[in-house]
Formats: sequence, C-alpha cells, structure tokens
Amino acid sequence: MTASAPLNGAKPAAPITQDVMTLPRKAEDGPVNLVGLTRVQMREALIEAGLASEKQAKMRVGQIWQWIYQWGERDFANMTNLSKDLRAGLAEKFVLRVPEVVSKLVSEDGTRKYLVRIAGGHEVEVVYIPEEGRGTLCVSSQVGCTLTCSFCHTGTQKLVRNLTASEIIGQVMVARDDLDEWPERGTRGEPEARLLSNIVLMGMGEPLYNFDNVRDAMKIAMDPEGIQLSRRRITLSTSGVVPEIARCAEEIGCQLAVSFHATTDETRNLLVPINKRWNIEALLDVLRTYPKVSNSERITFEYVMLAGINDSDEDAHRLVELIKGIPAKINLIPFNEWPGAPYKRSSNNRIRAFSDIVYNAGYASPVRKPRGEDIMAACGQLKSATERARKSKAQIEADTRG
Repeated sequence: MTASAPLNGAKPAAPITQDVMTLPRKAEDGPVNLVGLTRVQMREALIEAGLASEKQAKMRVGQIWQWIYQWGERDFANMTNLSKDLRAGLAEKFVLRVPEVVSKLVSEDGTRKYLVRIAGGHEVEVVYIPEEGRGTLCVSSQVGCTLTCSFCHTGTQKLVRNLTASEIIGQVMVARDDLDEWPERGTRGEPEARLLSNIVLMGMGEPLYNFDNVRDAMKIAMDPEGIQLSRRRITLSTSGVVPEIARCAEEIGCQLAVSFHATTDETRNLLVPINKRWNIEALLDVLRTYPKVSNSERITFEYVMLAGINDSDEDAHRLVELIKGIPAKINLIPFNEWPGAPYKRSSNNRIRAFSDIVYNAGYASPVRKPRGEDIMAACGQLKSATERARKSKAQIEADTRG
C-alpha cells in the first residue's frame, strides 16, 4: 500500500493542502539549521557542504544526531568525537537553533506554559503537564488555526503559517532544557523515568494540515538514538481530516485522538465546522481501520461537555452506538469557559451521568481534570490570554499617554 492510499483501498485522494506559507529551513543569507532535518536530509546537507564523503556521511550523521537529540548539545565545538576541522566546518555552514523562550508561567498545579518565538517573530505556546509517573508536553503545529471550532478560544486566532519540523521538535527540546532532562554525555538516560515522557499534538493548529513537518518532527522524537520516545507515547489529535488519517497510520503510527464533540452532524457542523466537509460517517469509516494499520491499542475520542448542547443521556447513548466496533476510550472534557464564550460548562452531575452511560457500555470514560487554568493553559485557551494581556497593557499605556 502506498503512503497516500486510503485505508479502505479506495481511489487515492488528492493531498490535503492549505494556502499557508511554510518557511524554508534555510534563510536566503543564513546557514542551514540542522535541528529538524531528517537523517536523510542531514546526510545530503553534509555531503553538499563538503563536510562528509558518501562513505563517511552515515557515520557523521549518527555522531551529530546523538549530540543534538540524545544529549541536547547546541555548540558544535563541544562535539568532541569529531575532528577540530569538522567542528569548525559545521559551525561555519550550519546552526543548531530552537525556538526562543519569551516567557514561562508555572501553575499552582505544576503545569508549565511556555510562550516561544519562532522565525518571523511569530509566537506559539507550549504546555507541560506533570502527572504521577509521567509528564506530557502539549505541542503546537501551526501559528493560529483555520478550523474555527466554536467552543475553542485558540480557534479565534487567524491562521498565519505552518510550523517547520525544526520548530515542532524544537518545542520538545526547549521543554527538556527547562526540565534539565538531557542525559549526561556518554549515557543514554532512562526513558521510563523521564519527566517528559509523552507528547500530544493538541496545541495550536490542526496537525494533519501540516502533515509532512509533523511527521518528520515525530520521527525525530521516536528515533532510538536520540530522544527515543515510543510511538505509543505520542498522540496526534485531529478534528477529522479524513484523507490524512490514513497517512498518519502508515507514516507515523502514533496514537490518534479525535476531536469528536457531537453525535449528530447538525451539532458537529456547529461545533467542529470541518464536519461539513467530512461528516461523522466518513470519519468513523476511516477510524475503524486505523488501530489495525497503525498497530495502536485504541483511539481516543475527545468530547467537550457543553451544557444543553451535547451532554444529554440521548447523546451518550448515540455516542456508544456510533463507535461500536472501534477500540476506544472517551475523554470527557469539562468546557474551559473564557470571556465571551458562547457556551457553558456542563454541571458535574450531568458529566457524571454521561460518563456512567459510556462506562456501562464498556468504554473507559475518564473526565479530564482541567490543568493550568490559573495561567490559561487549559484546552482551547492557548495564546489567546497572551494576546489579550498585551492588548490590555497597550491600552493602559495609551490611556496614560492620553
């Protein structure tokens, strides 16, 4: 089966694209950033730069790769198993650049929210959520978002551009810097004891609208000679870009989460407008074969609980019928209310009743505990709080000048 072929063997769909700029890896007048290059791309870059022969290139890539992704090194001069001439050549031709941390906020519950600046002066937010025995990093894949889901505050921001693979894996590296989690040089570290043990692509943007860069970044994260995260510890969340879900199964093979949120097309059209292009039936058709192709245990259905909109007993029963036959878990998400939001959070009693119906039908139905609400780091809130704070500060300054 080809990489772009649908799971059900139907005629291949055209690639899903957006009219969105993705910056090149190399500025017109600047050196190439090795962070974010695949092994094949790094090999080609070293050969083109005259720093490795065809025979040497694979070994050189392995050495540099280990320094960058296993030990977090950003200075070629410190790569001591390379010759001085090679280190000098690398410093002349290449850079090792990750996003710049503009600010960091730490919640009372330990959640950390980073505002990071990328090429062009754009900013995205990254969230680290510590839990007992694990730690999850919520990574962004686009600047802004094009999906305009009506309950999501992040979706109120206009889409600016896709993030590059460098900017995506760079978010992981920035968090590991802050957590002081790079192993000592010469050691591999202990993956099972990590503070950052999981990645979720649930930040700003729709990951499947930036597929190639997301794939390359996650392949780097999974590489056994570097950050070495298992594909089972990476979860990609999509609103339902049906043709690209097949590619995700075959080319990434990570866990999949789906922003489902409704049990009828009428309601889902309102909450998740992409449903007008690929409705519930089309989405469920491709999801039924995802676990087998990707060798995933199950699919996570994300379901935000909105009072009087999608939280009735009838919705719970419909949900159970819709996903019948799909290995699944249902994450119930209490709505994170934000100023001017058109919805209200379902009551605790209503959420509990909904959860009981799903659980009694044989599905895990945990209620997600809101994290980082005091720093606006919860689902659907990324970057918006920062934008509002800046506007407020600017308004105060304007009023003072006036």
